[in-house]
Amino acid sequence: MKKTGIFFGSTNGTTESIAEQIAQKLNIDSADVHNVSQASPEDFGKYEVLLLGSSTWGSGDLQDDWYDFLPKIKTLDLSDKLVSLFGCGDSVSFGDTFCDALGTIFNNLKETHCKFIGFMDTEDYSFEYSTAIADGKFVGLPLDEMNEDDRTTERIDKWIATLKKEGIE
Repeated sequence: MKKTGIFFGSTNGTTESIAEQIAQKLNIDSADVHNVSQASPEDFGKYEVLLLGSSTWGSGDLQDDWYDFLPKIKTLDLSDKLVSLFGCGDSVSFGDTFCDALGTIFNNLKETHCKFIGFMDTEDYSFEYSTAIADGKFVGLPLDEMNEDDRTTERIDKWIATLKKEGIE
């Protein structure tokens, strides 16, 4: 498998837990799982694949630590990197901004020339609207730990299968 780093922002531990589950399923060492509050843009250089995770807060806001980290990475040249996104949202209480943080990260990293992978179909989800959709698919893996946590393992496995087909191995 290509050298993979996981970078996440987590306030209550939910996205961190998802990052750890993904790391375990992909046999990624804990040293390659980074909280963005303690990471630097230079950390990206070690990896061929970047898996970036954020929860969505309020009316579509990024997790707080991403507000400091995203400006530091959006000017990088990531043309040699595969990037995939994952995140948590609440499709019931915030169905009109479901996992919008993924859309924010995606839109900010477009100019880095990375290759985005791991887009997921939307029909398996119940929500009103999301900025995390491009060309009819989610720009990564959206998860709803508030209302659909019983589907998390299945969704992670499906996303990982997609990542493997798209070149992380």
